[in-house]
Amino acid sequence: MIRGELSVRGTATRIEGPLLSLERNVVVDLGDAVEVVGEDGSARLGRVSALDDARMVVEVLESTSGLSLQGTRLRLRGEPLSFAVGPGLLGRVLDGVGRPIDGGPPLPARRAMRVDGLPINPASRVKPHELVETGFTALDLLNSVVRGQKLPLFSEGGLPHDRMVAEIARGARLRGASAGGFAVVFVGIGISHDTAESFRSAMETSGALEHTVMFLNLASESSAQRLLAPRFALTAAEYLAFVEGRHVLVVMTDMTNYCEALREVSASHGEIPSRKGYPGYMYSDLASLYERAGILAGRPGSLTQLAVLTVPGGDMSHPIADLTGYITRARSSSTARSIAWVCTRP
Repeated sequence: MIRGELSVRGTATRIEGPLLSLERNVVVDLGDAVEVVGEDGSARLGRVSALDDARMVVEVLESTSGLSLQGTRLRLRGEPLSFAVGPGLLGRVLDGVGRPIDGGPPLPARRAMRVDGLPINPASRVKPHELVETGFTALDLLNSVVRGQKLPLFSEGGLPHDRMVAEIARGARLRGASAGGFAVVFVGIGISHDTAESFRSAMETSGALEHTVMFLNLASESSAQRLLAPRFALTAAEYLAFVEGRHVLVVMTDMTNYCEALREVSASHGEIPSRKGYPGYMYSDLASLYERAGILAGRPGSLTQLAVLTVPGGDMSHPIADLTGYITRARSSSTARSIAWVCTRP
């Protein structure tokens, strides 16, 4: 079996939501990037998400509408899904998989970095220090955002946390000598068109877009793409932090939408569910995102995370809030849950 372009006519067995199941008759690795080409010639980005000796499953990162079992072919890249990054990231607005949606030119690529990140040796981590000012007293004094830290922001439905994170992204800063190298990576996960436009408008009108790169994944897009939006954003942040030497604040909203997409895709795979239908590996999956924050010894820059979660029903024992609290070592639930209300109070 040889790697290369593979015509799957006759080997595709099922299309269910964002998942394309095929017979396995080619050498392919788990996590490999692929292109799914329909009868009209349009290519859709995807990745191999499951395989065994007899079959493989591809997560299609765009709509599967118009794909047929007989008229679909697969292009294999023979490498993990990666993001081509370069010095022109700041000031751009991208979709959930790093494609420009601001009408500008393609991103100038200096290197390709794997979107799933690389393992970090715990011994190489430097203790987080130096306050990142958000402009919200309840955050800066009670739950300070510290450079190199990962901090969740627990909210509830109906609270104006979208306004809050927009203000943080616009006004966050460092003080002292490192202030000039500050950058923001903003990622909206599963948000509505109106919310996406409000975020974009807020950054453009304030001038903050000059030191920001935005990733906007819409609720109407594939749930599989929702799983990759924070990974593409964190890959961009790692390039800005550890290659360009900037101090990067990553604002991710809403991680609850990410977890809902994880549950949906897991159910489509036929995996055995755990609490409230979420997959049993949700802890390790969330950890693979949150643990990408930090300061590395001998490397320039730093990566700080502020993740927003809309806790269903305000229940802090819900799996999303519970697991996030364990991973990030969040403060007491009563304090964390009320932060959005305190910060946005008239």
